[in-house]
Amino acid sequence: MKRTIIPGARTGRVRIPASKSQAHRLLICAALGEEKTEVVCDGISADIAATAKCLSALGAKIEEMETGFLVSPIKKVPEGRCDLYCGESGSTLRFLLPIVGALGAQAVFHREGRLPQRPLAPLDSVLKEHGMALREDGDLLYCSGQLIGGNYTIAGNVSSQYISGLLMALPLLIRDSLLMVSGPLESAAYVAMTEDALQLSKLTIPKMEAMWAIPGQQRCHLPKRTVVEGDWSNTAFFLCMGALSKEGVTVEGLNLQSSQGDRGVLDVLRRFGAEVTEHGDTVTVKRGALHGVTINAAPIPDLIPVLSVIASVAEGKTRVENAYRLRLKESDRLKSTADLLRALGGRVEEQEDGLVITGVPALHGGAVETQNDHRLAMSAATAACAATGEITVDNDGCVAKSYPRFWEDFGSLKGEGL
Repeated sequence: MKRTIIPGARTGRVRIPASKSQAHRLLICAALGEEKTEVVCDGISADIAATAKCLSALGAKIEEMETGFLVSPIKKVPEGRCDLYCGESGSTLRFLLPIVGALGAQAVFHREGRLPQRPLAPLDSVLKEHGMALREDGDLLYCSGQLIGGNYTIAGNVSSQYISGLLMALPLLIRDSLLMVSGPLESAAYVAMTEDALQLSKLTIPKMEAMWAIPGQQRCHLPKRTVVEGDWSNTAFFLCMGALSKEGVTVEGLNLQSSQGDRGVLDVLRRFGAEVTEHGDTVTVKRGALHGVTINAAPIPDLIPVLSVIASVAEGKTRVENAYRLRLKESDRLKSTADLLRALGGRVEEQEDGLVITGVPALHGGAVETQNDHRLAMSAATAACAATGEITVDNDGCVAKSYPRFWEDFGSLKGEGL
């Protein structure tokens, strides 16, 4: 439904929910283990729920509790076809596709929204070369066959999720495997998150430069109780709100040494000129003299919409580079971000793989089309903190994909000076 956001800077404190990226990985490791595991997860988004539902369809027993999930691992894959409803979650699909092959399951992935249009190559070719059969039929993706160990080579510049999925799947195979990455590895921090989850699961995956030597016949052994840390991707929205506030915004519940790549928001905000203070499990950001910067989008693609909001009111020009992959997200995020800024009075030039944003004194009110993209809706809320008029978003419910309680947390902030 539509939502109208009152303009003006906000201030206050927010406790951020659990990391969606880490929750995917820990749920999968728990389902591929040998013993029952509690995965403590503060806040269950639609994407996390999709992964849990798919793992249940593959034979895991997953009980949703007030604190998260209780996971009994897959002992035997169900006979016949497994229907896997992954919604619009690219992580669910790309992580579980090679795992389905490693388990030798016959499955159909049910995809929604833009997910059927988002790329699967070259992952699909690699899986076919090693024993899987894949067939697309509209929104459905049929897969069968048994993955076998061996040498796997995959490009590193399309999606780190392909590499993460293979890292979680290959230890299950009977034979050993060698996973090699060709070319530059983008979003390397997300692969590091997967390595952290596998290390926590006591799997052996030694890395040698751009390859991993992966012994087969392994099972995950997570601790009996594992806590998902706070989400840096969602934290970025509130920290950017702080960068537009003299009194600032504080976010609680963070791991300041996290391997989450979107922790890089701190560096970018400092370069913009915001005042950033880290203490314990909290970060506070306040407004400084904001000025334009150059942003390399490759390691932090999900942050570009909200960082573009900061750029729109920073003095001078901001250049966003290496951002072509944003066109392959829940929306064409380069175009959608440019459209959002223009609708609110921002000055932006859309390029093939980036944006050039010229700061203005303030945004004005307007209507934002979210394209059913959660990050655009939350970026619009951030933009309201730098606007002089009301902002209306056409679909406030799309935030459920990653942050169901976003509007509640946003509403807990007070107007600056009130």
